[in-house]
Amino acid sequence: MTKPAVDWALTVVTDERLSLGRPQLDVVRAAVAGGATVVQLRQKGSTTRGMVELGRALRALTREMGVALIVNDRLDVALAVDADGVHVGQEDMPAAAARWLIGPDCLLGVSAATPDEARAAESAGADYVGVGSVYATGSKADAGAPIGLAGLAAVAEAVHIPVIAIGGIGLGRAADCIRHGADGVAVISAIVSQPEPEIAARALRREVDDARGR
Repeated sequence: MTKPAVDWALTVVTDERLSLGRPQLDVVRAAVAGGATVVQLRQKGSTTRGMVELGRALRALTREMGVALIVNDRLDVALAVDADGVHVGQEDMPAAAARWLIGPDCLLGVSAATPDEARAAESAGADYVGVGSVYATGSKADAGAPIGLAGLAAVAEAVHIPVIAIGGIGLGRAADCIRHGADGVAVISAIVSQPEPEIAARALRREVDDARGR
């Protein structure tokens, strides 16, 4: 196994509570069809068995559609479903310990809200940092105070690994995040809570690509 190359343009983060009662697999399939390049499995409150079952289904789908699968927080689930990577927060397992457990060929993402946190993550072996919350968001109860575009830019200047903006991002904001140094954006409600996730993803991907000059 070798570490996969990833286009970080648009990450869709799963959230069963916000998906309007639709199966997560259907929402993700639509999002990827619309241009999402990364899928992050995040199921707060789910059982381990439930996460593994969904993770295996998502692993098959993401392989079929050629995008990366990242598991939020749960290293055991990431390894069990052969995900491309795992993402840990500042209150989760230390990044260096996570890297040791998953090995060199699995992607490691770390949440960061400050340049110091981002630099520490990079030094510990992170492949990317998820930076935010950039804007106020209701999708994550633990998101903390927004860091704004200036905070995002400060983190982007501090590290040499990809920076993924997250938190309150939707149409009209994604481009600003790219212009302030982000390599891509991660969204929850801007896709999973929309009546047509594929259309929502397509519009976001177009905005990101335009801002990236593609």
